[in-house]
Amino acid sequence: MKDKPIYSWNRPQSWNRREFLRTAGVATLSALAAGYPQVAQSQESVPEKIEPRADTLIVLWMAGGMAHTETFDPKRYTPFEPGTKPSEVLSTFPAIDTAVDDIKISQGLEAIAGVMDRGTLIRTFRAGDLGFILHSRHQYHWHTGYAPPQSVAAPHIGAVIARTLGAKNPAVPAFIDIGQRFEGNGEAEELKAFHQAGFLGSEYGPFMIPEPERSMDAIRPPEGMSPGRFANRYAMFKKMVAASPIGEFGSDYQRESLMRSLENSYQLLSSPAAKAFDLTLEPQESFQKYNTGRFGLGCLLARRLTEVGARFIEVTTEYIPFMGWDTHENGHTRAADLKRQIDQPIAQLVLDLEERGLLGRTLIVLASEFSRDMMVEGKPDKKVKDQVEIPDVITELKHYGMHRHFTDAGSILMFGGGIKQGFLYGRTADERPCRILEKPVTIPDLHATIYHAMGIPPTLSYEIEKRPFYVTEDGKGKPVMELFA
Repeated sequence: MKDKPIYSWNRPQSWNRREFLRTAGVATLSALAAGYPQVAQSQESVPEKIEPRADTLIVLWMAGGMAHTETFDPKRYTPFEPGTKPSEVLSTFPAIDTAVDDIKISQGLEAIAGVMDRGTLIRTFRAGDLGFILHSRHQYHWHTGYAPPQSVAAPHIGAVIARTLGAKNPAVPAFIDIGQRFEGNGEAEELKAFHQAGFLGSEYGPFMIPEPERSMDAIRPPEGMSPGRFANRYAMFKKMVAASPIGEFGSDYQRESLMRSLENSYQLLSSPAAKAFDLTLEPQESFQKYNTGRFGLGCLLARRLTEVGARFIEVTTEYIPFMGWDTHENGHTRAADLKRQIDQPIAQLVLDLEERGLLGRTLIVLASEFSRDMMVEGKPDKKVKDQVEIPDVITELKHYGMHRHFTDAGSILMFGGGIKQGFLYGRTADERPCRILEKPVTIPDLHATIYHAMGIPPTLSYEIEKRPFYVTEDGKGKPVMELFA
């Protein structure tokens, strides 16, 4: 189903954050007013039954646009030399060997290279064409499967999985998000637009852990508040919500969903599973293998939560405009630092889950909203307005690296969950523009593949406002079966 948009996309170049927020706000209000979203039962939407290959999904989110030619799809290496033309630079890191003979990745990812024989590398992810490129819109598209704006609040993929499959362990939140902070973030409201369950209800929304090193703070009373006082406040708030006028917290269903969300969170406080949030309980030797920064500790927390039965976990390098993978300058040096942060923790997560016998039933997906290129903004045949000025020649190190937003090709890495081991899928051009040559993977098909691994058909839909809302756009996503063993 494609909802009728609230705002016209006839002038994509004029689209801005204010308009994005306005339409997202209207959609959220629509979700609050909606009743219970039921699985659509019309004859044409009865979904097929799929045997799940994975019970848990971990998304490792490279927020800001990870350049494929600098990470998992290296091209001709051009070392830094003042006077070099940007058009001559394809990769600023040399390629390295991996545990698989025909797969090479970029220098700085040596630990991941060592576990490449456990996973599948997709080199042909193609991002959507959304006009003028705004990170939060592309991230919304990736995480919900729908391009904004929508007339209803589209749920995050984690919320869909939480609603459809339920909690794997009743004491553990079914949807956990690690590492994304909103406070002080210039695009906080835009990020919140997809960090939610939309019309599915609050109980399926994300349990946010912005600081993994302080994850215990998320499951215990505020500092200085006794458990008894906290229990009294919790009871009073429940009464307030229950007695609130109709509409204050949305429809009856939304209010009941909020109540269930509160109850689930409160029960976690006294559950044995709460110990999984306490990173101080991790043996020091193991802790240090992940201790590369907030993302590394997020991977450690993800492993511990997987062990106690989490259903969906996202760990992000965090999106903050012009930071992280949002490399508008200093592309090379920033990428080198980011690789140091992600390389060992990701490889260790794979090895630890394998050692514990959990990798086979856990699907790990490493992805980013789009890639980057030195010269092309958007796609070669669908260029959009340049947002970064590129000098005629490189004279400073800050100009060396990938700065523009490239949406025609990107890399995705998968482990576990029935995915093939040591497998390479798709091919991109060796010369600029390094676009897809064969086997493109779009967001609908990527989501269909992820859902297929989790036992969810791409044609599954929920009825909202008397219309079906499919888990893949229009229910037309097709899983890439060649990726499965």
